[in-house]
Amino acid sequence: MQLEVDAAQQAFRETVQAFAATVVAPAAAGIDERDAFPRDIIQAAAAQGLLGIPLAPEWGGGGRDYVSYVLALEALARASSVIAVIVSVNTSLVAEPIAKFGTDAQKQVWLPRLAKGETIGAFALSEEGAGSDAANQQTVARLDERGYVINGRKVWVANAAAADLVIVFAATQPGMRGRGVSAFLVPMDTPGVERLAMDDSLGVRGLGCMELELRDVRVGTDALLGAPGDGFGIVLWALDGGRVAIAAQALGAADAALDEALRHAKSHQAFGQPIGNYQAIQWMLADMATELAAARLLTLKAADAHDRQPRATLEASMAKLFSSEAAHRAADKAMQILASHGYRRGSVVERLFRDVRAAEIYQGTSEVQRMVIAEQILG
Repeated sequence: MQLEVDAAQQAFRETVQAFAATVVAPAAAGIDERDAFPRDIIQAAAAQGLLGIPLAPEWGGGGRDYVSYVLALEALARASSVIAVIVSVNTSLVAEPIAKFGTDAQKQVWLPRLAKGETIGAFALSEEGAGSDAANQQTVARLDERGYVINGRKVWVANAAAADLVIVFAATQPGMRGRGVSAFLVPMDTPGVERLAMDDSLGVRGLGCMELELRDVRVGTDALLGAPGDGFGIVLWALDGGRVAIAAQALGAADAALDEALRHAKSHQAFGQPIGNYQAIQWMLADMATELAAARLLTLKAADAHDRQPRATLEASMAKLFSSEAAHRAADKAMQILASHGYRRGSVVERLFRDVRAAEIYQGTSEVQRMVIAEQILG
């Protein structure tokens, strides 16, 4: 049983860690403060080959396994959750579904551009009444002699502020729920696509989340990703990979929180000695380290299952559930250990505390993950 990454995976992780430390980390606080999509950092990541890590080389990707991909996301998230999530949306939710379900023409047009950062991808699934109940799509795509006409409104569309391409999920057979949903590749400059600003968010600021209004958006039948009615199956497949990616993002942020807590515990003194000498602090650190070690094993197992199995639904949901909740607890304990030093606006721990909370919500809340896990184990 192999429980350690191999030499190639480790070398790749170290390369990404160096990039994250020198390019991403110095920009992280500014990204959060400005809440602006970090185009320059994403272009730098693309130049390092980080936007197409698991894609085949023929499409401009790195041809690496999913373990290498999640190691990269973890390294990026230690510096900035925002950068890790942008990369994961572009890769797991847009490029990979096109690689899996797209026609040769769709792959040729979009995959090299997504891998090189020439195109930024977004994934438009959520609606006001279709969050956890994602099959309840109210956006409608009507077929006529010229193609499809799409009308509806999408919310919480990550990357939308900078996106050039969005996968839109819409009901082509209204009332049929998941069986009547189709997926469409829609360039963002298509007439009728309007970006709408959203309310400010607590964390992962700079992710470029926006609402999309779709008014009589006309696309040809060649915009269909997969066949009519395949959309919900594409959603479920994409979320398997996306949830593994979010587990890695949560893990990276939690690692950063643990590092901050350890540094403070060793350097800050109370009653004449470092606070790390006190059992209360030691137990918090021990719990954090133990939970993150368990989260890492679940995440790596899910990444390996994604490569080896047709579907990794159970492993992905377990990894996301445990890693996101462990990350929340780690950030909370780090805040407690640093006390006023961590609670101060602008501190690293304060930003991590806000960022990790989202990992328990997007791409399926913790409650949804428990539903998925129960369904899988009950058969």
